[in-house]
Amino acid sequence: MSGFLRRLATTGAAYTAASIISKLFAVALLPLYTRYLTTADYGAAELLFSLVVAASIVIRLGIVEALLRFYYKADEDPARVVATSFSLLFWAGLVSVAVLMPLAGPIADLLLPDQTDPEKAIDPDTFRTLVQIAIPGLFVLTLSEYLLTIFRRHQPARAFFTVTMVSVLVTIPVTVVLVVPLDLGAEGLLLGSYGTGLAVVLGLIAYHRPRLSLVPDRPLLKRMLAFGLPTMPAELSLYALSFVDRLLIAYKLGLEAVGIYAIAVKASQGIAVLVRGFQLAFPPLAYSIQDDDEARHTYAAVVTWFVAFMCLVVSFLWLIAPWFIGVLDSEYAEAADVVGLVSAGAAIYALYMVLLVVLGRTGQTKYNLPATLAGLAANVVLNILLLPPLGIVGAGIALVASYFVVVGLMYFYTQRLFPVPYQWLRLAKALVVVAILIAIGETFTPDEGIAWLAVRLLIVAAFPFVLLATGFFTAQEREWLLLAGRPGELKRRILEARRAGKEAGEETDTRGLPEAVEVEQWDEDLRN
Repeated sequence: MSGFLRRLATTGAAYTAASIISKLFAVALLPLYTRYLTTADYGAAELLFSLVVAASIVIRLGIVEALLRFYYKADEDPARVVATSFSLLFWAGLVSVAVLMPLAGPIADLLLPDQTDPEKAIDPDTFRTLVQIAIPGLFVLTLSEYLLTIFRRHQPARAFFTVTMVSVLVTIPVTVVLVVPLDLGAEGLLLGSYGTGLAVVLGLIAYHRPRLSLVPDRPLLKRMLAFGLPTMPAELSLYALSFVDRLLIAYKLGLEAVGIYAIAVKASQGIAVLVRGFQLAFPPLAYSIQDDDEARHTYAAVVTWFVAFMCLVVSFLWLIAPWFIGVLDSEYAEAADVVGLVSAGAAIYALYMVLLVVLGRTGQTKYNLPATLAGLAANVVLNILLLPPLGIVGAGIALVASYFVVVGLMYFYTQRLFPVPYQWLRLAKALVVVAILIAIGETFTPDEGIAWLAVRLLIVAAFPFVLLATGFFTAQEREWLLLAGRPGELKRRILEARRAGKEAGEETDTRGLPEAVEVEQWDEDLRN
């Protein structure tokens, strides 16, 4: 286990740190952007960012997923794998841009929904320009992800972190200049992201030039496509589950509502960061447990504690949302109504990750696609039904419900293949307590004024104490909680546990999530 911790603290931590910092910047810049962009402008930009990611998944043909697998295969030459995969992505991206650019007008007309409020509506010519900017972004995004993947495999963690941070720190001032003094609105957001992204791509191509080729090794390419193409539907359905609501909101409620909903998604980034860290840390830990019975009980305990922790975070984001959103322009005030639901959806997504790892342990990852497709279908149907009467709150409810569908199906599959004795009573206690506390906060405390914010924070802080009163914690857990006030003793026990693990000869299985899931997370990081 200590080997896993050291690896996590270097390569994994560097990648996660880059993701965390980019998300924090995205949240910190919201007050600035919302004062210079109308809701329709912000909605148009977010819609196109999401669609570019989805289109990139299609034109990649699963080749990045194949790279992750073939690079380390004993009977494959890593240099040829890199050169061949680059050639396919380069030409696929270039051809896609060449084909789509003349169609920018019709694509814009197809995507632009009816706009009922002329004062807030985005000009059709402006939207056409946004599509023309987004299409080359397809080439940039596709190669950015690929080249950073290669960089991770050829350079130490510190170098990867430095490159990604330089990219972020260049993109931010360029985008701010385009949006604020130059007043380019949504065009500034897209140009700032894809313009600086192109500079990074060109720099990485120059750096990797000896390894790259524009001519693929055809037999190798066929083998890689045979592996990668089947992963594309799973990756696309998984990503679509997190963004299809924005497309439906655009058609049902307009781009203004997309902008407001996108702000709610950004405001919930705190929980997304925690989920990402959990995604990185849990698979190696889960696979390192050789004994099946021990694994079952460990998974059950991890789920219980993670659900309890997520309940605390969701209650915090839910109850402080009006104050956070209140810092933004008043046009976006409605986003506060959805932050809690979006945060809950992100927490449920983390449970999906646990169940996906259980499937990985059994080798039956084929069940992932039916579950995500069912969740996607539920999301579409529920949005169609709920958006007209409930507005963007309906989208939040649909997101939570669709993730419940995914988790429910994954639970059904995994319990047949690898039964886990989940601690249902303790899970119920955590969920009931957080629901009651959120209900108290929403019902009895106003959503304005510093004094009432303090009251809501006290309600959130009461969560662990109420859990303690319900008997949620075991005797051993209460003992460890008491050690939090004695850091010296806590450190001593951790070191003892680490030494015991070394003496027992623990081995770590470093398998991670399926390639489609890992790449989907990279897509989300790049979009932020």
